[in-house]
Amino acid sequence: MPETASWRLLLDHIRPHRATLLLGGVLSLLGSAAGLAMPLLAKTVVDAFGEGSSLVGPVLGLTAAVLAGAAIGALGSYVLERMGEGVVFAARRNLVERMLRLRVSEVDRLRPGDLMSRVTSDTTLLRSVFTNGLVETVSSLFVLVGAMVMMAVIDGALLLMTLGVLVLVGAVVSLIMPRIQRASLQAQTAVGEMGAVLDRTLQAFRTVKASGAEDREIAAVGEAAREARDRGIAVAWLTAVSGVSAWVSAQLAFVAVLGVGGARVASGSLEVSALIAFLLYLFYLVAPVGQLVQGFTEVQNGLAAVRRIREVEELPGEVAGTTGHLAGGAPAGVVFEGVAFRYGDDRPAVHDSVSFEVAAGGLTALVGPSGAGKSTVFALIERFYDHQAGTIAIDGRDIREWPLAGLRACLGYVEQDAPVLDGTLRENLVFAAPDATETGIARVLERTRLEDLVARLPEGLDTRVGHRGVMLSGGERQRVAIARALLRGPRLLLLDEATSQLDAVNESRLREVVAEVAKETTVLVIAHRLSTVTGADRIVVMEAGRVRAVGTHDELLAGDPLYRELAATQFLLPT
Repeated sequence: MPETASWRLLLDHIRPHRATLLLGGVLSLLGSAAGLAMPLLAKTVVDAFGEGSSLVGPVLGLTAAVLAGAAIGALGSYVLERMGEGVVFAARRNLVERMLRLRVSEVDRLRPGDLMSRVTSDTTLLRSVFTNGLVETVSSLFVLVGAMVMMAVIDGALLLMTLGVLVLVGAVVSLIMPRIQRASLQAQTAVGEMGAVLDRTLQAFRTVKASGAEDREIAAVGEAAREARDRGIAVAWLTAVSGVSAWVSAQLAFVAVLGVGGARVASGSLEVSALIAFLLYLFYLVAPVGQLVQGFTEVQNGLAAVRRIREVEELPGEVAGTTGHLAGGAPAGVVFEGVAFRYGDDRPAVHDSVSFEVAAGGLTALVGPSGAGKSTVFALIERFYDHQAGTIAIDGRDIREWPLAGLRACLGYVEQDAPVLDGTLRENLVFAAPDATETGIARVLERTRLEDLVARLPEGLDTRVGHRGVMLSGGERQRVAIARALLRGPRLLLLDEATSQLDAVNESRLREVVAEVAKETTVLVIAHRLSTVTGADRIVVMEAGRVRAVGTHDELLAGDPLYRELAATQFLLPT
């Protein structure tokens, strides 16, 4: 990304806070202006002392300048820090909103740890850009120019000598700044990589333990952390070099001024008070020079951060849909006609001219061997992915024409490994239906046989279930996910192996629940265990991305060899 484009992105974050930035900047400049008066006021104190006149007025003036500068500077700092927090908040909110509206295909391609790093670490760097970067740079330049003007008034020859030394630091900094930006981008990327590795380890924590892979994961995370450390050290080294250059130049200037100025005082061509004032201004230059270097560094870090933030913002989002509205609560019918789909241009086809119909109401099952494309059917109905050819229609209209939020509002979806969110049982149940009533919750609990679980939990529905529902059994987690989908009142319920983690008793009960729900709405279920769908109104048999047969259990036993083979392996053939 060109440097000018990075600056435009950075300015986009500034624009909503222009007024606050201006106020903070003005206060900082006023504080700096008060500081610029201090060396001259100190000169008046020295002159008064040398002349034997009263010191009260000069001392009071100097004290007032010190207090005023400190108070105004502190207020300016507070305004800028507050604005910086606002910038970070807005950046995080916008970035999270953008991430949640990304296409599922993009999120599947990215790593959660790296995305988290962009939201947490990269946005934090924006604060420093505004508080320690831009404003400090402008304020430091103001102090630098102001101090030089005052030094020129005191003694132009000493100023020229000082500038000769300071030019050296400017040359060094101009060479180092581009390298700092590159190193900062690499460091932030390395932190994101470390977050991704750590996220993978934590997501598979029990598998890591059961596999005895702790040492290997420690090594993997350690290697990522080492890379982040090395990149951070590179940034620290470059920053230190630039900082030391500023400090050394200031010290050299001080030594030169002290030597030459002292000689001129001894010869009588320069007053002692003038030399003291000049040296105070020189000391006053040390901080601005260092702040300039630090400000340039912060800006380079911010430019690198804004590039990583922009990478997420430029990812394609979901297309909301164009026209139409979904009808009320009547069961929805679904038609696949000649649907073709692949997960990438360089990937094999998952669906190849898939055609079948799910009638409104009743229970329809998708069966077939692994890799047949069954779960992809659900991903396409939910529009997590868009098919490349053919038509998928609900209520006779292409789903790409429905408003996306409206489409998903009529669907209930239970994944194969449905997540239970960290929070209370109630929060999980109403996640998709925040306005659900107590009556509705009670009805769904009864239908999914969760009343006993609620009665057993110490705080009932308000009991926390732990990260990923760790306090619940596998079957309980699956039933909670089904209850969550039913509470939404879907017109079409999608169950992806919803009974896979249930014991025989609970599977039988849940099969009864699904049969009851199918009397009120359309249920489409993916099943590997044929015993759960033998009573389905229709069964669609898929193989290698195609539909090979449709019928009832008995019809398929008689007419489809693959279905008969699947039934035989599960001991479902009639005797």
